[in-house]
Amino acid sequence: MEHHRIDKVFLGTTILLVVMGIFVFSSASLGILAKSEAKFYSIIFNQIVLGLTLGIFSLVFFSKFNYRFFRKYSFIIFVFAVIITALVFVSGLGFEHNGARRWIEVGSFSFQPSEFLKIGFVIYFAALLALAKEKVRTFRYGVLPFLVLIGVCGVLLIKQPDTGTFMVIFAAGLAMLLVSGTKLRNIAVLGLMSIVGIALLSLVKPYLKARIMTYFDPGADPLGASYQIQQSLIAIGSGEIFGRGFGQSIQKFNFLPEPVGDSIFAVMSEEFGFIGALTLLSLFLIFAFRGLKIASMASDQFGRLLATGLVILIVFQSLINIGSMIGILPLVGVPIAFVSHGGTALLFALTEVGIILNISKNKLN
Repeated sequence: MEHHRIDKVFLGTTILLVVMGIFVFSSASLGILAKSEAKFYSIIFNQIVLGLTLGIFSLVFFSKFNYRFFRKYSFIIFVFAVIITALVFVSGLGFEHNGARRWIEVGSFSFQPSEFLKIGFVIYFAALLALAKEKVRTFRYGVLPFLVLIGVCGVLLIKQPDTGTFMVIFAAGLAMLLVSGTKLRNIAVLGLMSIVGIALLSLVKPYLKARIMTYFDPGADPLGASYQIQQSLIAIGSGEIFGRGFGQSIQKFNFLPEPVGDSIFAVMSEEFGFIGALTLLSLFLIFAFRGLKIASMASDQFGRLLATGLVILIVFQSLINIGSMIGILPLVGVPIAFVSHGGTALLFALTEVGIILNISKNKLN
């Protein structure tokens, strides 16, 4: 093992994503300003002060903080994350927005605890798999712990409901199982189980069924369930090659739902065109490639699994948001890391980058 400086390519890619995110977010938020000045300033404060400023401090801190500390206290971290996430169901603490109960409010401050649950899951699952070593190929030490942990997360997230975050955690867990050496047959079975599970869940969750039906027939209900994807495709198409220009999006005013949230990729594509969209996708692919390279060179199995899980958390949720906005995936309510509105999401994404950078400092020769 050799101590190195942090991975500059990975850090540079993150900086470019954050800078691009600030530009896109600032323009998309003008759609909010047109409706409510008070809400606009609240969103800006949440994103810039709570998300970006605290996130930068967190990135710097955790890039210097030895990641092996998390292995020792992984169970406590996960249990604490579960308890914090469960508090959204406590009257007076959790509050509902657009039919989902995903936030905790303390005074004028609010945050989304599922972001902590994601990182808590990855830390604890990485510790379990590293402890199992070669036994991870067996059902008892590989698949069973995954099913138990994902079951706990599923109960909390689907009840909110937050199916998107649950899918992101599931994908990160599968990637970690793959890296740990679990049999490919087990990975395939779990993947098939997830498809069957979503199908069954759609039978009891009307909103999920509507999204799946909209995916297969985007024009079926243009003023209802298909409205967002219709408006998104209009925005993306009107951007053409080079876009309308910064701040010139029309769809963000009164047309696109959540222009700073789920629909922010559509706003970006309208203003920066195909070139802008391709640039964002390229940055995430470089981020993924470099992050997984850091994971492959980690000095220990825990670091390898931890880096893999954190990279997948960030990249997978971003790609499924983009995929749902262009219609190749069903609509999923998860943010684009570093770009979409969400101070908590930005804070934890930068925290995760800090941990990955610390892993990059401790790698094999």
